[in-house]
Amino acid sequence: MKKWIPLLAALAIAAPLHAQPVTPPAAQASVMSEGVVRKIDAANAKITLKHGPIVNLDMPGMTMVFRVQPSELLNSVKVGDKVKFRAEDINGTFTVTAIQAAP
Repeated sequence: MKKWIPLLAALAIAAPLHAQPVTPPAAQASVMSEGVVRKIDAANAKITLKHGPIVNLDMPGMTMVFRVQPSELLNSVKVGDKVKFRAEDINGTFTVTAIQAAP
């Protein structure tokens, strides 16, 4: 029995080291992603972004069109700008809900 005590103690300490941190959904939604503006369609409130991974949507980097809500966000960026943005899945539509030019 004495042989098992150090092993059990080591396992008890080691188990938490392998645990992955859990990011609450609310915190994931506030994470800003990075991208570059490729096209702006102000008339239809859409923006084309070449972006890196979008953590809260579990999406890899790619180039795609997003709806923008509110559409006034498009006034703060132009084609070619490097941006930080927040995208959300709103009723099945990927939507940019915040965007700003990146430094």
